[in-house]
Amino acid sequence: MMVVDVHAHFIPTDFMETARRGCALDGVEVRRVDGEEWVFHPQGYSYRLDPEFWDLEAKLRQMDHLGIDITVLSIAPPLFFYWVDPRAGATFCRSANEALAHITRRSGGRLYGLATVPMRNSEVAAEELRYAVLELGLKGAIIGTSVEGIPLEDERFEPFWHAVEALEVPVMLHPYYVGPRPGLSDFYLVNLIGNPLDTSVAVARLILSGFLDRHPRVRLLLVHGGGFLPYQIGRLDHGFRVRPEARRHIQQPPSAYLDRFYFDTVVHADLPLHFLIELVGGERVMVGTDLPFDMADVRFLEHLNTLGGGDSPQEAIRGRNALRLFRIPAGNSDPAAI
Repeated sequence: MMVVDVHAHFIPTDFMETARRGCALDGVEVRRVDGEEWVFHPQGYSYRLDPEFWDLEAKLRQMDHLGIDITVLSIAPPLFFYWVDPRAGATFCRSANEALAHITRRSGGRLYGLATVPMRNSEVAAEELRYAVLELGLKGAIIGTSVEGIPLEDERFEPFWHAVEALEVPVMLHPYYVGPRPGLSDFYLVNLIGNPLDTSVAVARLILSGFLDRHPRVRLLLVHGGGFLPYQIGRLDHGFRVRPEARRHIQQPPSAYLDRFYFDTVVHADLPLHFLIELVGGERVMVGTDLPFDMADVRFLEHLNTLGGGDSPQEAIRGRNALRLFRIPAGNSDPAAI
């Protein structure tokens, strides 16, 4: 039964080398700590630079060890760089996308990629997406759950969304941060709570603003199991019934829009995964790991094995849904071809 991981990250080798020399974009540095390399952002965030971020052979070995046949890679979210000079951000996106295309071409059909785009300028983001999909062969895009506080339904992003619809490619929404956030500075809450919270807010806004009605062909992949949204969708429906603010732009309850989203399995426990699948359907859930960050779920197969229900739902969640969403030819995934 084929396994496709739709949520894993990479860092371009060239960027990593400039960070080692202390001259990377935004002042990002790579330093050694207790014999290991770490990435340091000047805003305060740091994380270990595992070889699987950049080394093809290390990534393939990790996939083999975990039983993953295909991985869809995307840029590490701290490198979205929406906060830097827009021209520098656009230059980085082009370089990162070309680096991602290079590593996927060398993978023997086991790696595919999602483009990063300079969302501060939607016209340029649309142009970069077209280049990444049509010229480089990338399978869609990854973007933040907001762009420096600007919600994704804002009209300034319309050129990007029109390009997404025209190209008929999916978009992964992923939270990002590089510094502290009020109320979430302690206990690593910036990630533990902040990331799923950001996804929940972004998706609620996309639903309640009428964005999904305006863009009926946009397909969105939500990481970390959709954040808190699946668990609280009944609360949104209740708000739709009792508050005029929540139904100003839509005619259906928020739960009617759940079939516009896809969800990964990164919830780290059996019962939440069971609930998610029962809520949205097995055809809308697919394997994710979040590798190689420390919040990765490397026990995804254990969680999936608790589902029961025969081979058909398992086959869909493990691989078939992702192959369909990203239009990946299943025949290209034979590890023996490498």
